[in-house]
Amino acid sequence: MHDTLFLFGATGDLAQRYLFPSLLRLLGDGLLPEDFRVRALALSPHDTAKFHDILRPRLEQAVPHASQDDIDSLLARIDYRSVDLRNPESVAEAVKDLAHRKCVSNLSIPPGLYISTCEGLALGGALAAPNRLMLEKPIGSDSASAAEILRSIGKLIDEDRVFRIDHYLGKAAVQNLMALRFGNTLLEAVWNRNYIESVHILVAESDGVDGRDSYYSRSGAMRDMVQSHILQLLCLVAMEPPASLEADRIRDEKVKVLRALRPLSARHAAKDSVRGRYTAGTINDQPVQAYQPPEGSEAETFVGVTAHIDNWRWEGVPFHLVTGKRLPERTTRIEVNLKPVTHWVFERPDRKNATPNRITFQLQPQENIQLGLMSSLAGPEWGALELQPLSLELSVPTGLHRRIAYERLFLDAFNGNHALFVRDDEVRAAWAWIDSVADAWKAADLPMEPYAAGSWGPAQALDFLPEDMAAKSAEAAQ
Repeated sequence: MHDTLFLFGATGDLAQRYLFPSLLRLLGDGLLPEDFRVRALALSPHDTAKFHDILRPRLEQAVPHASQDDIDSLLARIDYRSVDLRNPESVAEAVKDLAHRKCVSNLSIPPGLYISTCEGLALGGALAAPNRLMLEKPIGSDSASAAEILRSIGKLIDEDRVFRIDHYLGKAAVQNLMALRFGNTLLEAVWNRNYIESVHILVAESDGVDGRDSYYSRSGAMRDMVQSHILQLLCLVAMEPPASLEADRIRDEKVKVLRALRPLSARHAAKDSVRGRYTAGTINDQPVQAYQPPEGSEAETFVGVTAHIDNWRWEGVPFHLVTGKRLPERTTRIEVNLKPVTHWVFERPDRKNATPNRITFQLQPQENIQLGLMSSLAGPEWGALELQPLSLELSVPTGLHRRIAYERLFLDAFNGNHALFVRDDEVRAAWAWIDSVADAWKAADLPMEPYAAGSWGPAQALDFLPEDMAAKSAEAAQ
């Protein structure tokens, strides 16, 4: 197990809210080596004592049950260095004294700084075997920039020592998708185009762009959420059963899905996609301001796109992918709608008005599985059989200690397990499809549709949203 972490971007929100608290939990549970060390690195001109003063209250807030002894123990393992990430020599100087240890470098920094930082790590000896590298998403902003990053870093460190993070893959609920699919005959038997009508994948956020204006004005919802989180969920839903749970066998199947995605054409852009940007509105009875990106920015805050997977299992099954900011609630769900029964024999409801069987995986804020069936209300006073929807809730047991995503990802990187990380060919395949969408939007001159904060997106989003949310959206619009 590697025992030294170089954490770049140590003063950033991601590191302070999630990375350091994850290390604190792992340390408290006795899962880190006795001689584990962290070198925190960022541009701010702090010394170690000042950095500890900043970090301590953030740890106390993020992990309120942590003892002061555990917090003191973690802080004692952390020292701080100010570093200019655009200057490889500065990076090399900041890491070379610890490069002889088994190191993992975590780059929680903008992708534009990846290459210069990695050049500095290599210069300081921190990328030499057996040392490892962790990269936060996104890897670039399109296919060309991603290819440049992959090529440049590939010259400095072997692929089998690179761990590209999509933190959704560290979530227990996301990992459970594979367990449910491949561990249950009931699901695997119907998991194909013969029985499935459509799939909805929704990642809704009630938060806005606040605090991420600089990044978001360049990326937008498509590059920020669809390219990474949503496509990873799509892969887990649509992939073929891997031969084993070995990391590369899983990732082989995910790449096949990404390569089978049909590129979006300008001719179908208006029918198969919608993009929007939130205007002023109300969420939880609180007024919300409109998003106003810098002039010239094409950043969207809402995306709905229908993806088609051109292979034997999924031919003809639409995958409706939706994400947006300033929506009414924070939720992530996958909804699988099954086809109606072949021959309908019931009088009420008629075939047209029958609710389809539906499997819903709720990933956040709570984990839950819901199975929607049709059940009889028949009694002796009725002469005909009447069916009504029956919802079976398969809730996750409460009281379980569930690790947050970064705890699992850190442990896997320290131990060299790649299963929950993204391989270089996955990055290329995902960007190839995302670029096709962006190119189709540009060629079709697809308009940016407004939607009020607190709504379920633009009026055109109804065709992409799950049925219950589309109904709420249509009702609110009346």
